[in-house]
Amino acid sequence: MWAWETIIMMLAVGYLTGLIAGIFGVGGGTILVPLVLWILQMQGLDGIAYAQHLAIGTTFAVMVFTSFSSMYSQHKKQAVDWEILKSMIPGTLLGVAGGAVVAQYLPKTGLQIFFTVFIFILAVRALMGVKPKPSRQLPGKKGLFGIGGLFGVLSSWIGIGGGSLTVPYLTFCNVPVHRAVGTSAALGWPIAVAGAIGYWLAGLNAEGLPESASGFIYLPAVLVLAFATIIAAPTGVKLSHKLPADKLKKGFGLLLLLIAVRMAWKIIA
Repeated sequence: MWAWETIIMMLAVGYLTGLIAGIFGVGGGTILVPLVLWILQMQGLDGIAYAQHLAIGTTFAVMVFTSFSSMYSQHKKQAVDWEILKSMIPGTLLGVAGGAVVAQYLPKTGLQIFFTVFIFILAVRALMGVKPKPSRQLPGKKGLFGIGGLFGVLSSWIGIGGGSLTVPYLTFCNVPVHRAVGTSAALGWPIAVAGAIGYWLAGLNAEGLPESASGFIYLPAVLVLAFATIIAAPTGVKLSHKLPADKLKKGFGLLLLLIAVRMAWKIIA
């Protein structure tokens, strides 16, 4: 039985995650994974062999609901470019699947250091208000398919959500920032679904999992966190569309900076 203090903390952090997802078009995994690990610790489950797998699988399952809520709200605001998504989604899903297969053979620490620096550079550019050349445009369908595949691979290797890469790329190609955020939010939903299914299947035969887990998904945490994020995401979308474009870009830059700091802390720790 969970203590009320634990439930209140989960609802509060879940609500914050939903707000951030709605405002910036990201999934919120950077916040949710440590939170789920803390929840497992509070339940005395942090010592099990698959605690990290449970945290990631549970986060993907929560993001299914968070991303859908955010995507639907962005769609109502007419901020989702479905033509871009039609080209990027197949490549992204293939990239996630392919990246997961080869991830075990790669020097993970080296990749984490490289992408921490890369995300930090993106953050600094956004905070400084660096603007792309006016002539720069999105590539064609094949190019977007390839970019989606690249983002899927990188997401599976490094453990960062696609929104952290999609929004900077789209704005780099002169897509208006509110439309970039809305499109990124919609792209996050199929990634979350694929991730949740993958972790659920991978954990079906795992031993030592808590009774309330299905595969690598801790169902009680999904129930509470999804409830909070579904409520908060539409509010975040409304706030996003009230922000001027330059403020939204700088806010996203700050979010990227926090992600880079967290990635650096994980490497050091």
